[in-house]
Amino acid sequence: MPSFFALIPAAGFGSRMGDELPKQYLPLAGKPMIYHTLRTLCGSSRITRVFVVLAPGDEGWLRHDWSDFSGKLVVLECGGGTRAESVLNGLKAARGVSSIGDDDWVLVHDAARPCLAEAQLDKLLDELADDEVGGLLAVPVADTLKRSDTNNRVAHTESRENLWQAQTPQMFRYTLLVEALSMAGGVTMTDDAGAIEALGLHPRLVLSDTRNLKVTYPQDLALAELILRNP
Repeated sequence: MPSFFALIPAAGFGSRMGDELPKQYLPLAGKPMIYHTLRTLCGSSRITRVFVVLAPGDEGWLRHDWSDFSGKLVVLECGGGTRAESVLNGLKAARGVSSIGDDDWVLVHDAARPCLAEAQLDKLLDELADDEVGGLLAVPVADTLKRSDTNNRVAHTESRENLWQAQTPQMFRYTLLVEALSMAGGVTMTDDAGAIEALGLHPRLVLSDTRNLKVTYPQDLALAELILRNP
C-alpha cells in the first residue's frame, strides 16, 4: 500500500502581513503559526514523514523548540524563489533522505493554514487513497463575485456556479507531482493542482469548510486564534 508523506513549503516571507517576521513564525495562540500546522500533520498516525522546506540559512527556525515533532519531522533547507520551486526542490530533497516511493502520496500544505483539523485531513486521505489523479480540499464559493475594471468599478458579476475555493492539503503521487512541477518551468503556479491540471488531468475536489482558512492579512490572525481555541 502506498504511504502518505506531507510537505510544507515555508520559504516565503508573506509581505501582505506587513510584518518583518516571516509569516510562518508569527505568534498564534502562544506558538509560531507553523507549529499548529505541524501539530496536525505530525500527529496523524497515517502520515509517515513531514518535510518542512525552509529558505537556505533560515535563522528563524532555530529560535523555536520543535522537539514535539522530532520523531516525524524532517527539515530541508532548499527553498526556492517561488512556492512551486520550493515544493519541487523539497520533493527532490525528500527522496534523498527518506524511502518515499514513486507511487506514494504527498500532501502539500500551506504553513499559513494553521487551522487544519484532523477530521479534514482524514477525509482527504479517505476519499483520495484510491483515486487515479489525486485532489485537494476545497469549498464552494458562497459570495457573489464581482469583476472590476482598472478604476476599481464593477465591470460585471461573475457566475459562481461550479466555482470552488482551493485549499490545502493538495494530495498527489510523488512522481506525478514532480513531473507536473518540472514541466511547469517558469510558468507561475499558485497551487500544485494547477500544475497537475496543466498535464490535462482533473484533480478531485474534496469538500472542506471555511475554518481551514489561510492567514494572509493581519486580521486573519485573530480569526485563526478563535478557531484554534474553539475547535
